[in-house]
Amino acid sequence: MKKYDHVSRLRGLCLGLIWSCLNAVQAADVPQMTLQQVSASAWYAQGLSALGTPGNQNFISNAGVVITPTGVVVIDALGSPALAARLVTEIKKLTPLPITHVLVTHYHADHIYGLQVFKAMGAKIVGHRAALMYLNSDTARLRLEASREQLTPWIDGNTQLVAADEWLDGDKELVVGGVVFQARPVGPAHTPEDLTFYLPSEKVLFAGDLVFRSRIPFVGQADSRHWITALDQLLSFDAHVIVPGHGPLSHEARKDMQQTREYLVCLRTAMGRAAEAMEPFDEAYKNTDWSQFEHLPLFGVANRMNAYNTYLLMEHEAKQ
Repeated sequence: MKKYDHVSRLRGLCLGLIWSCLNAVQAADVPQMTLQQVSASAWYAQGLSALGTPGNQNFISNAGVVITPTGVVVIDALGSPALAARLVTEIKKLTPLPITHVLVTHYHADHIYGLQVFKAMGAKIVGHRAALMYLNSDTARLRLEASREQLTPWIDGNTQLVAADEWLDGDKELVVGGVVFQARPVGPAHTPEDLTFYLPSEKVLFAGDLVFRSRIPFVGQADSRHWITALDQLLSFDAHVIVPGHGPLSHEARKDMQQTREYLVCLRTAMGRAAEAMEPFDEAYKNTDWSQFEHLPLFGVANRMNAYNTYLLMEHEAKQ
């Protein structure tokens, strides 16, 4: 009996040592989160140009913060509850005011898995009604199940999909503490429920995933034709600063949106030509010149999938 107790004790010590080492490695890999000032009242946290992993807690998207005289407005909730909690900590370093609103640009996982943290704090969540279709879909359920496996322990059985408290159907001015936020639906583009939020008093535009900077966009099932149109619409805001869904701030709206636009145009042109000629996808992909975009982060993991989805989209458009 004593022998087994000794073995169990040794096993426990070994497991404890292994767990400590894993935690130390994980802690070393966790990216820092800092709020960078955008304008007099606005800040943002910039995620990594990477895929979500347990090591980075799914910190691969941006979040915005606007401090009004009566409370704090957050734009997008980041990709895990742990990240949202870290964002709350960073906000508290700037102001003691409560977080009263979370504005959701779209319901992709890396932007919404932190929503439950803000919901528990009493913040009002605002999104576009078109997201309801996604929230009630098998796609959302299966994505969450996969994330619980692939991003454990940051996404687990306690991580939930959270619906908005207010669903928008069209343009609306939201006023918080006397500060005006102009909400404008621009989907279907990156998603059916795309929303942008403009702070006219400081000419800051929170563009969500309509704008990717310094990395390949994730196209997925996007309506790339309308996405290009939506990018052109963003220029009408006359913003001095754009906070993209991914990547660093943009201070030159037209120039910095051009990369996303040119990439989408390239996908549609190359895959549209192939679909029209009934050229097999593999051949079309191999024959396309991707050199303009090959240097961008995530090209290797995202471009082929983006091209294939666009190929299918162009086949569908050709039949309409």
